[in-house]
Amino acid sequence: MGITKTILIFILILFSAQISSALQPDEILIIVNSDISESVEIAKYYCKKRAVPKSNIISLSLGSELKDTITRKNYQEKLAKPIRKKIAVREFASRIDSEPFSAPFASPVRCLLTTYGVPFKVAERGWLNDEQKLLKELKKEEDELEGQLLLLDKNKSAAQSKAINHKLLLLRSRIDRIIGKETNASVDSELAMVMFDSYELYRWQPNTLNNKFSFWDFKTLMVSRLDGPGGFETAKGLIDKALLTEEAGLKGIAYIDCGYSIKRKGEGVFAGFDQSLKSLAAQIKRRALMQVRQEKTANVFEPDSCPDTAIYCGWYSLKKYVDAFDFASGAIGYHIASLEAVDLRNPGSSQWCPAMLQDGITATLGAVAEPYLQAFPKPNEFFAELFNGRCLVEAYCRTKPFNSWQMLLIGDPLYTPFKAEN
Repeated sequence: MGITKTILIFILILFSAQISSALQPDEILIIVNSDISESVEIAKYYCKKRAVPKSNIISLSLGSELKDTITRKNYQEKLAKPIRKKIAVREFASRIDSEPFSAPFASPVRCLLTTYGVPFKVAERGWLNDEQKLLKELKKEEDELEGQLLLLDKNKSAAQSKAINHKLLLLRSRIDRIIGKETNASVDSELAMVMFDSYELYRWQPNTLNNKFSFWDFKTLMVSRLDGPGGFETAKGLIDKALLTEEAGLKGIAYIDCGYSIKRKGEGVFAGFDQSLKSLAAQIKRRALMQVRQEKTANVFEPDSCPDTAIYCGWYSLKKYVDAFDFASGAIGYHIASLEAVDLRNPGSSQWCPAMLQDGITATLGAVAEPYLQAFPKPNEFFAELFNGRCLVEAYCRTKPFNSWQMLLIGDPLYTPFKAEN
């Protein structure tokens, strides 16, 4: 058999194995803060309920004080480094050496599960000290362009002003990279790249699992979190409701809010997300999964207007949760707006993630800092993955555009609310 044909068969075997095999319990590594008892209890409970081996728990001393944020240095030393070591040991121990093929780079860990007690935000990295000379040059150029812009404004030269503003935008982006602006991230999004040797810490990195078969990338990990207001009880509820719903099926009404772009006068990116929401509503109707109700105006759903909510997706009420929903067991949903997971553990927060968790949602996602609209999974794509029988974390990781950025997923990673169609 020729080498080319052998390689082709190998690829086909990997291809068929990957698309047919869902995430397994023993492929999940659970990260706990050993100094906070609730974090440890969540991991034990999850192992019991989902048959995850207890050896798949990694206990890290992250401090007895509950903290939302970890410094870059402590992230590397206290989180990333020991997790890499744990995965490497398990990879070596379970490396596949079967004949006639072997997959020495495939890790048995495909998913990380963070828990209450583990920080969920990573601070900015600080200045790049070796680029201070360049920074001075860029600052000087910025001053010169700003001076030119002032003169042009007086003469009302719109075309030239636009050109200079474009140069300033690019210049300031280079300055921001050096001073460390927008180098913060969610812990979970950073951990997705924990097996990478190095990468640029400025804004985001592309998610290599996005719309791709995962066998092409042995480094990027899926990540989910059991966390929120209420600690252990909230996490326990996320697990229990997921399991109950898998037995009975997700039932209720889908509420889709798809009119926000009206306020933005149909701007491209906003219109695109409204279209994605409309596509989601049409998809649910076409599949006859459940009843669908839409809010097609620029408003959000009114308080107490959404009984028996099984699915919710919509926008845009920034950091002002509207208590419209009576969430059914197993409900999944997210609100497309910035900063909705900044205070994830605050029971009194008006942000959408903690408020929806308080109200009983089973799975959601949000941002811990300004993510920009393009960072959100497209609603029709994310829910389509769930409708096709993928588990929660697979649906999320196949549709989120970026890693090393602001988004995080909250819920049982194995939660599979819909059965795959035969």
